[in-house]
Amino acid sequence: MTVKSSDRFSTNKVIHTLSKSTFLRGLQCHKSLYLNRYRPDLRDELSEAQEAVFRRGHDVGMLARDLFPGGADSSPVNRDYAGAVERTRELIKGGAKVIYEAAFCFDGILCLADILVKKGRKWKIYEVKSSTGLKDVYLPDAALQYYVITGAGLAVSDVSIVYLNNQYVRQGELDLEQLFTIESVLEQVVSMQDDVAEQAAVMKKVLAGKKVPSIDIGPQCSDPYGCDFTGHCWAHVPEVSVFSLARLNGTRKFDLYQAGIVRLEDIPEDYELTDRQQLQVNAHIAGRSKINKKEIRRFLEAITYPHYYMDFETFMPAVPLFDNVRPYQQVPFQFCVYFLEEKGAQPELREFLARAGSDPREAFIKALIEATPAPGPIVVYNQSFESTRMKELARDFPEYEDELNERRDRLVDLLVPFQKGHFYAPSMNGSASIKAVLPALVRDLSYKGLAVSDGGMAMQAFEHLWTETDHSRVDEIRAQLLEYCKMDTFGMVRIVEELGKV
Repeated sequence: MTVKSSDRFSTNKVIHTLSKSTFLRGLQCHKSLYLNRYRPDLRDELSEAQEAVFRRGHDVGMLARDLFPGGADSSPVNRDYAGAVERTRELIKGGAKVIYEAAFCFDGILCLADILVKKGRKWKIYEVKSSTGLKDVYLPDAALQYYVITGAGLAVSDVSIVYLNNQYVRQGELDLEQLFTIESVLEQVVSMQDDVAEQAAVMKKVLAGKKVPSIDIGPQCSDPYGCDFTGHCWAHVPEVSVFSLARLNGTRKFDLYQAGIVRLEDIPEDYELTDRQQLQVNAHIAGRSKINKKEIRRFLEAITYPHYYMDFETFMPAVPLFDNVRPYQQVPFQFCVYFLEEKGAQPELREFLARAGSDPREAFIKALIEATPAPGPIVVYNQSFESTRMKELARDFPEYEDELNERRDRLVDLLVPFQKGHFYAPSMNGSASIKAVLPALVRDLSYKGLAVSDGGMAMQAFEHLWTETDHSRVDEIRAQLLEYCKMDTFGMVRIVEELGKV
């Protein structure tokens, strides 16, 4: 394959039609590619969760540079990509051996290599990912870099993906050689070069078009990444639709949609659904809740007095911060417990929130043991989460194993009656999460207005405390975390109360 280029180490002006990010976007959907160029105003607002993903990727990328220390940074300043390409050219000409964010432009495509390392007379490309494995979606990314960089005139001997090793357990100082795995993908990316050229040519034609490509919604909207034009493209789909059917395979959902069946009431009577899915459809059409009093009564009989309600919050640092922790291991930093001694008693609050800056786990364990003495069942929502966290804590702190296992044996899962359909309200829209159940049963409690309103936000808030230096802001975030965890836990108290009434 031969491609003529006028971009070879261009020194003044870089005119690129595609970048690495837009190329990957175009592989997923040409409509998204076009909207990204011409209608960025239609893009969904960036969520805090997505911002956290970007920050994590940036932080892991910066840390990976220490695998190849002493490099020169060629990152664009104020989006000056022409300057970055020129700076990369000068660094190569000047004998640099390691370059971070090396910029190249070829065939109207711009790319920045995370790490470029010279070995002998050739160069090695390293693309850093914050995941814990080599995913197929990374190959087009690496293939495009190889296409652009070799096309720009650089001799490349290897292309590798650098990712986190989820088997690494920190002991003392970080061991970067163990933390990161480096895997060559040269053979795969070389075989993809013709396809890269063909795909790029097609995308350039799309961008040269006068109107938005006519592409309907489909699996590409979320595979391999969630699209930031979903709000625009899905605006015609009602909130309650076949896409909200619980546990229905994605392919079947789109089959229904493409057959013109979007609303639940339009699903044919002979269409095969599970009992749980049929319950959802029937409740929506009838506009009434479904209540199995016998099963609810049987469930409530297990919640004897005295008893507890308990909720954990965790964070998952990509790079382990403490000994005996792996990448992305869930680390508990907060719990909230309400204790009810007898029927009609006022719930007694017992809570814990770690201070950022040190390993919170042992203090968490001690406070939890003190807050939940026997006897009495411990009610949680989605038992597998709290049970698994306590099992991990018992593994890492064996001196507390007996006490933690005793608490695990007392857990009662409040998710069960909703997961099994013993109570279902149309407003739950196929979900059995506490965020759906609470407003369906308890009208005077709401997460609306809370600065921290879900587990992901709680995780990000606690991570923010590690770098926050303003003491008033620290106090504010801690208060928000305590308020959210109390809402989750007190919500369980009220849900059980309402179940008792029905």
